Amino acid sequence: MANILPDLIRIRFTYMLLLLGLSAFAQELPDTTQVLKPLRELPVDSLVVAGEAVPDTTSQADSASSTVLEAPITYNATDSIVISLDGKKVYLYKDAVVTYQTIELKADYIELDLQTKEVYAEGVPDSADVMQGEPVFKDGQEEFESETLRYNFETQKGIITEVKTQQGEGYVHSERTKKIDANAFILKKGKYTTCDADHPHFYLRMTKAKVISNKKIITGPAYLVLEDFPIYFPMIPFGFFPNSPTYSSGIIIPTYGEEQNRGFFLREGGYYWAASQYFDLTVKGDIYSKGSWGSNLHTNYKKRYKFSGSFDFRYNVNRYSDPGLPDFSRSPGFSLQWSHSQDSKANPFQTFSANVNLSTTSYDKQNSYNVQNYLQTTKSSSISYSKKWENSPFNMSSSFRHSQNSRDSTISLSFPELTFSMSKIYPFKQKGRVGPAKWYEKIGFSYTGNIKNSITAREDEILNKSLITDWSNGWKHSIPISLPNFNLFKYINVSPSISYSERWYTNYLEKNYAFDHVAQEGTLWVDTIYHFKRNYNYSFALSSQTNIYGMYQIKNPNSRVKAIRHKISPSISLSYNPDFTDPKYGFWDSYIDENGNVISYNRFANGIFGSASSKESGSINFGLTNNLEAKVAAKNDTTATEEKFQKVKIIDNLGFSGSYNLIADSLNLSNIRINGRTTIKGVNLNFGGTLDPYATDTKGNKINKYMWNEASGLAKLGRLTNANLSFGMSFKSKKEDEKKEGEESTVEEVVYPDGRVEYYDFSMPWDFRFDYSLSYSKRSPYHDAQINQSLNFSGRLNLTREWNMQLTTNFDVQAGEFSFTTFNINRKLHCWNMSFNFVPFGQRKSYSFTINASSSMLKDLKVNKQRSWFDNN
Repeated sequence: MANILPDLIRIRFTYMLLLLGLSAFAQELPDTTQVLKPLRELPVDSLVVAGEAVPDTTSQADSASSTVLEAPITYNATDSIVISLDGKKVYLYKDAVVTYQTIELKADYIELDLQTKEVYAEGVPDSADVMQGEPVFKDGQEEFESETLRYNFETQKGIITEVKTQQGEGYVHSERTKKIDANAFILKKGKYTTCDADHPHFYLRMTKAKVISNKKIITGPAYLVLEDFPIYFPMIPFGFFPNSPTYSSGIIIPTYGEEQNRGFFLREGGYYWAASQYFDLTVKGDIYSKGSWGSNLHTNYKKRYKFSGSFDFRYNVNRYSDPGLPDFSRSPGFSLQWSHSQDSKANPFQTFSANVNLSTTSYDKQNSYNVQNYLQTTKSSSISYSKKWENSPFNMSSSFRHSQNSRDSTISLSFPELTFSMSKIYPFKQKGRVGPAKWYEKIGFSYTGNIKNSITAREDEILNKSLITDWSNGWKHSIPISLPNFNLFKYINVSPSISYSERWYTNYLEKNYAFDHVAQEGTLWVDTIYHFKRNYNYSFALSSQTNIYGMYQIKNPNSRVKAIRHKISPSISLSYNPDFTDPKYGFWDSYIDENGNVISYNRFANGIFGSASSKESGSINFGLTNNLEAKVAAKNDTTATEEKFQKVKIIDNLGFSGSYNLIADSLNLSNIRINGRTTIKGVNLNFGGTLDPYATDTKGNKINKYMWNEASGLAKLGRLTNANLSFGMSFKSKKEDEKKEGEESTVEEVVYPDGRVEYYDFSMPWDFRFDYSLSYSKRSPYHDAQINQSLNFSGRLNLTREWNMQLTTNFDVQAGEFSFTTFNINRKLHCWNMSFNFVPFGQRKSYSFTINASSSMLKDLKVNKQRSWFDNN
């Protein structure tokens, strides 16, 4: 031992002297020896420098024989850094990191050859012989893992074994890979999959392939392997997988299938054009073996901080049966959707937006592939532009509006529709006034002008309508004037007002009655006179309202209910309209029929904004609402302070309303409308009804006699002509963090054979909701009552984290049958999805069963079995 120690000291001293001489260029000295995979034991001629990084320098003397890299190579390790005696190699142990420009290599063992600019990396087995710290190579956005890696920084070439890298939505595994340049790899016996597991559940076995990072993967012959079971047929002769991180142009592969009525099909195939950073374009088409076809044009566009939107146009022609047969039909249809929105930062004083949803009735019924589109009976669209003038009360808006009803195939168009308005101003208000305002200073008025041009017609007729004779148009002016409010008896607020409206039209009606004494029949001639004509009306109103409060204190000190408050809100208003049928206004005219009767008619009956009221009217409108709420102490604390009290609504808005006509000679009182809502144990209950205060004769006609005088009991209040009731309840399971103390937890610990521990929630989350609605109507005691009841059910149940079931249905109580019902089951299979959709009965009776890869990259990798609802036709 004594002899060995001095020798070790001399060796270490000698190495230190050599190190001082080589320190200026120790990292890049030339070396003609071949880089070999080193042993993990330390070399005899090595120096251990724990935790240090040796600087990267280059010897000027050897610059002629060694290529200089563009940047220094830096390295570090947590355990030790070993430099060879000649300074040409560096050995890094434990959490080693080597960095060069954008390249970063991490591993538990790295060998760096500074002469050849090569690096070798691999993992190190632990005490259980499990490999740890395997190489992770990162170059910019590209990153992959491997078992071993040999790489040359100068040539950017390398050899990699057992590599796993992500390319776009997929993953590439390879037993042996050659990196031929900075962005390209060549591999054999590779795997391509969208499964992110270390041992993928499925993959395409590629006999050979080339991977160009962030661009594409090109493969030779390949076949599918599912759960390690190879499926050689069908063999894929070649494959192409785009994996660009940005969008790019390319062909869209169609989906295929079969329908009984339209035959075999290729659907949604076409081309995608990535035009620029501002917009793209997609053109797709459908084709069926029995003659049906369809096309689709779609684009998205966006300009940052300005606007964004999308445009979609679809045209389909469905052909059923064969020409010449009695059941042959050909049905064309189209759908147009456009969405445009302006960025809020673009312009605060003017905006433009569009939301267009237009289609033919035949398109929705014959080409919809989801429930919502099929059940939708109404659609609407709007395109609008608005402008506000800064520091002024004026603003303007224009719009195009569309609505359609698929039940009767009618379309309503309104274009253009312009609105110019002025917010309320006070023209008599003094500037710089001192003291309280005078009553006339509180007089204010506003203005709204509306120009409208519209038409309503069937969708197959609307394009043939005349713009002059069939479209309705006009200009309406509204000027409401508000007068100063005042209080009556201190607590009643009174608000007087005057309103004025005027309408401008380009045509009006003239009616004449001619009697042919020879034929003994009369004819009513109705002419439309195209000439500018105006009509107007004005009215006066006086409204008042107040609030009445009542409080009842609970005397029992042990009661959680401390007080009950009742709020009553009565309101009453008076309105008056003159008689604009007076000949002095010229808005109404008359003719004499064959019996000598004078028949009055409105010259502006077809006016888009209507016309002045037909007769003099004056009415009193009244209403009363009630709110009842309780002041309740917090649970488990009957001595709670004020801060722990809460308000509980017992009755929320129970009231009635009606009116009394002061001008009519009979039946002055209108029907009384009753409505209310309340909450019972968390359930919202809505109810309402209409009471007719007048009695009827034996034929069911209303007579001028009050039920109060003609009936007894509750019937004195009036005849119940209609009523409605609705409520709904929803239930759902509790989440783990919502459970109270003492409730059993559903989270359990699972220990795997390899010692890995995971926690799973074995609960079955669920939610369920049902809604009930009841409607009742009865015109008179001599008519049968009509009662409609329906129940809507919807629910969801997660059997596990992967199993999900959903049910939606509606039950018509009166008919005793279910209406549209859907039942869906979904199962997540890690990298696959399984779904079963079932409509058990009705016109949409159908089913579909699909197993497909989760990634959109392999969307055509699926098993599909279905029965389309189109086959029911």
